[in-house]
Amino acid sequence: MFTDIFNRYDWEDVKANIYSKTAADVEKALSNTKRDINDFAALISPAAVPYLEEMARTSQQLTLQRFGNTMQLYIPMYLSNECQNICTYCGFSLHNKIPRKTLTNAEMLLETAAIKEMGFNHVLLVTGEAQQLVGVDYFANALQLLRPHFSNISMEVQPLDQQEYETLIPLGLHAVLVYQETYHQADYKLHHPKGKKSNFQYRLETPDRLGKAGIHKMGLGVLIGLEDWRTDSFFTAMHLQYLEKTYWKTKYSISFPRLRPFSGGLAPKVEMNNRELVQLICAYRLFNQEVELSLSTREDEHFRNNLVKLGITAMSAGSKTNPGGYVVDRQSLEQFEISDERDAATIAVMLKQQGYEPVWKDWDQSFS
Repeated sequence: MFTDIFNRYDWEDVKANIYSKTAADVEKALSNTKRDINDFAALISPAAVPYLEEMARTSQQLTLQRFGNTMQLYIPMYLSNECQNICTYCGFSLHNKIPRKTLTNAEMLLETAAIKEMGFNHVLLVTGEAQQLVGVDYFANALQLLRPHFSNISMEVQPLDQQEYETLIPLGLHAVLVYQETYHQADYKLHHPKGKKSNFQYRLETPDRLGKAGIHKMGLGVLIGLEDWRTDSFFTAMHLQYLEKTYWKTKYSISFPRLRPFSGGLAPKVEMNNRELVQLICAYRLFNQEVELSLSTREDEHFRNNLVKLGITAMSAGSKTNPGGYVVDRQSLEQFEISDERDAATIAVMLKQQGYEPVWKDWDQSFS
């Protein structure tokens, strides 16, 4: 289990190591053709900032070699904002007095029609974490209902047991996104004081359960802003490295959600500026040429346009972060505010203008 590796590391020691890196460490990492976790620490360190242009050039070259001039497009479909957790940064948190909504079968199909109209053939199903109201039975029903309409379906919901994933995968579950939020245990507890999500250990072991269940792809990441982003990213990269070696049949992606406002929301503890996010994206690409790197509509359109050629391989487009947000209930509360409000067609045109082919699906069931 990754827990065994994680427990060997001390947060403050890892942080001190990253911030002690020198220009010589960065130059050594850049000169290597195969980079290890220590090289990654150098590339995300403050010492690497003057080398950002070189990192960006190398990141672009490596991404083109592996992924070509393509950009995968995906869209979230929020099924429910019911949640039994208290999370300090989330609009769906139990303590927020908001109207709660869970989509019915008919409403899911209405949302599906709107999403298909935009051109998408890959959907990410999202819910709050409410086991009794939106649990395995609800997910199983949603997968069976939507599977005929999409080439592949991903989910970002509460962590489940291994046998529950084993139940859902044959029904059409292609990928699962599960973000640790932060690998800092004390701050994790601070931001998740109530609900099943408060169990740091159970969440940390979720990728192991997914790997054992045989999931096709899983997505990792932290919520940037809860803690020191460099230290959190080191632990994410270490987690990725472990998973790739242990569950080598599974594909992996990394996302970069920066803390965004919501009604009564939490201000970031640690601010990450745009140059630092570019540095992190490039560092991941130099560290791992195979991993997919995903950028959401949390980021503004100008910044997203400029990141297309620097290592990103997947982008959301036309996103709504509220249940029924496309046609059923456009006024319901969003989980967080988005920045890039362009529709999917506009994103596709932008990509083509930069010489990239928009890819509307990730994988087809007919080839399985």
